[in-house]
Amino acid sequence: MLSVVIVGGLHADARKAAVEQLLADVPGSVVLHHDLATAAAGTVVRTIRDADGVLSAGETPLVNDCACCALREDLVPELLLLAEDGTTRLAVVELWDSVEPKAMAEVVAGGGLTVTGVITAVDPALVLPYLANGDDLADVGLAAAATDQRTVADTFARQLEYAPVLAIADSPEADDEDRELLAQLHPTARQVPIGSGHPTDLAGTRYPRRGSDRAPLVRAALAGFDVEAAAAAQHPACALLPAEADAHGVATFVWHRRRPFHPERLYSALEDITCAAARSRGRFWLADKPDVLLHWDAAGGALCVESVGPWLASLPDAAWEMVPPVRRAAAAMDWHAEHGDCCQHLVFTSPGLDRDGLEQLLESCLLTDAEYAAGRDAWKRLPPAFDTLLEV
Repeated sequence: MLSVVIVGGLHADARKAAVEQLLADVPGSVVLHHDLATAAAGTVVRTIRDADGVLSAGETPLVNDCACCALREDLVPELLLLAEDGTTRLAVVELWDSVEPKAMAEVVAGGGLTVTGVITAVDPALVLPYLANGDDLADVGLAAAATDQRTVADTFARQLEYAPVLAIADSPEADDEDRELLAQLHPTARQVPIGSGHPTDLAGTRYPRRGSDRAPLVRAALAGFDVEAAAAAQHPACALLPAEADAHGVATFVWHRRRPFHPERLYSALEDITCAAARSRGRFWLADKPDVLLHWDAAGGALCVESVGPWLASLPDAAWEMVPPVRRAAAAMDWHAEHGDCCQHLVFTSPGLDRDGLEQLLESCLLTDAEYAAGRDAWKRLPPAFDTLLEV
């Protein structure tokens, strides 16, 4: 059976190093890569190669003026051909720079193929510069479609946080702060070193050089991957967000409250809150929309907020059967006698984080005691300051 591992990341040198290691250490492996740089000319270039060189190359036309759509249409058929041939042990899907692994993992699994690993390659010295980069992908030549409105920062953050395995480049420029930032942003990730030097795993085990020196990356590529669980881990309602941490000048601040935000006061403070940390994410609760679970996703000084459906507390009992078990379990673990799963749960990670100042600012945006006591009917009459952002 063909195993498929997806390797992505905006750090192109690190990504290519991880791919080369897999090619060198897994006999019978090939790499599929779709180059989206030619999308402006109307095509996407596909190459398939092994450790010795290119096996085949071709072009596929754009689909609906979307390079990523063309990739989806072309990738699964090529993987199925490799599976039918039976001589390929591992197919490494090397994603183009700004392609996000979540969508591709779901496409591959949906095509009946087995995703055994998802890896994001990272240069630790570049983590903060990329998280701080609010440039549009289109402005730096990395847009995947004419309508692509993503930024460098938010794309990098999703690439980093989705993958259970991070391939860490050997980076002389990286310091303890860089490595700590990476660890706090994705504390559950398995970090596997790549590049020069004598590799070790996170437990400090040293591996001999020569043929087995990259064994940890191979094991990570073949360890197995649950597409549904990975999607649930990114959903704002049940995401496993980072815990409090403070080391090497980097801090993670977790703010959890059981009182809704006043929409106007929060809206007025958005810029200050968003710029307070290199990365912030979570779920939040607005008084004028008390039944709506809202997603907070900020990086590079830019914030995206969106509705992701109702809080479970607002649903009738009969509707709970339609809710995925993982969401019900997450809500049950954080259930409040009065408000159910409705809450503020925001996490901020950054070097030089001003925890006290940020906490005071967030607290000032909550309903006052008098506003809270007025009840839900009064909350719903508050000015709807977020309607434009939420496109209501």
